Amino acid sequence: MNPHFGTRHECGVVVLTTSPQEEHSFWVDIGTAARSGRYAIGLLFFSQDCFPADAIKNRMAEHAPELTYAACSTAGEIGGPDEEVGQCLAVLFPKDLFLATAVRIDGIRTIGFDRIVAQVKEARQTFANTGDALSGTNEPGDVFAICLIDGMSVVEEMVTAALHWALEDIPLLGGSAGDSMRFKKTSLILDGEIGDNCAIVLFFRSIVPFKIFKTDNFVPTDRKLVVTSSDPERRIIYEFNATEAAAEYARAVGIDPGALSPMSFASHPLVVRVGGEYYCRSVQKVNPDGSLSFFCAIDDGIVLTVAEPTGMTRSTNEAFENVVGEIGDIDFVLGFDCVLRRIDAQNRQATQRIQKIYQKYNVVGFNTYGEQYLSMHLNQTFTGIAFARLPEAAGEAS
Repeated sequence: MNPHFGTRHECGVVVLTTSPQEEHSFWVDIGTAARSGRYAIGLLFFSQDCFPADAIKNRMAEHAPELTYAACSTAGEIGGPDEEVGQCLAVLFPKDLFLATAVRIDGIRTIGFDRIVAQVKEARQTFANTGDALSGTNEPGDVFAICLIDGMSVVEEMVTAALHWALEDIPLLGGSAGDSMRFKKTSLILDGEIGDNCAIVLFFRSIVPFKIFKTDNFVPTDRKLVVTSSDPERRIIYEFNATEAAAEYARAVGIDPGALSPMSFASHPLVVRVGGEYYCRSVQKVNPDGSLSFFCAIDDGIVLTVAEPTGMTRSTNEAFENVVGEIGDIDFVLGFDCVLRRIDAQNRQATQRIQKIYQKYNVVGFNTYGEQYLSMHLNQTFTGIAFARLPEAAGEAS
């Protein structure tokens, strides 16, 4: 394959990327791979500003009708040759080392916890019955699940909790689809069916050793904001400390309310303490009435703490080094990285350093509106699954 468009990893996974100006070769390469019959499934991450969902659907139907695939729109793509947004990226998993299937859960805003659990349990049982189809992979530790979910659904916490309940011992990670920071409508596709208000759950069984991990880089301060008026269903906070939310947040972080922007929110995240640990509750945007919309669940009475990002380069590098210490050399990483981390890296002129780490460990994935990790929906976090580098013979056999 043309090296500008494609990279083949030792485990047989193929990563293809393209810009709108060079997309013909991209679709031809996907079609060639699909016709070979060697691939179990494809994941596509795309900028819907440059690649509308209808175009993705039509190109896949034209070039690769035989390939099972799941796709979602992003707030940025990770793994392209230039590390710029506005791309389409495909990750193809080979059949001899991976077994995969997918299920789509529609109507997630209204379907309810129990129906999600039932649907995923049924899909899980069906997948478990295929265990003998991939030699040597019948242990729970050989299976993982990925979730792609509408990042404008405002129900990611409920869905993630339901998935965790249904999956039991199967580890989960994933990302919330984005729409290039427009906050209007995201797109998800499963085998040509386009939708929003849905989640796609993918089950994988792997011969390749892997490790699921996460990393963040914020520390809490002593500045507290108590939610005194909110709309939990829409994730909107109207008041902190009985004062207009935007004005009180701006005062707490030392910024003029009129200057609040995504850069402000990335540099001054809010965190909540749960079970002795702090988790981000990141601000999405300022509304005209001075309220704040959030990426994660909020409610009246919650005490939020202003946090300060620190040492993103160091903490990210340490996280990857720890994974190497557990599974050995990394072949590639499928990663879901909060868009606010990208913005914060830009603010602190750390973009190139973070990109070098991602390039060193072959990270591919996308910038999200939220990250899923086991039972949690997170913000301002990188969640990833690292696949170990196989011995040379195994790589050639793939």
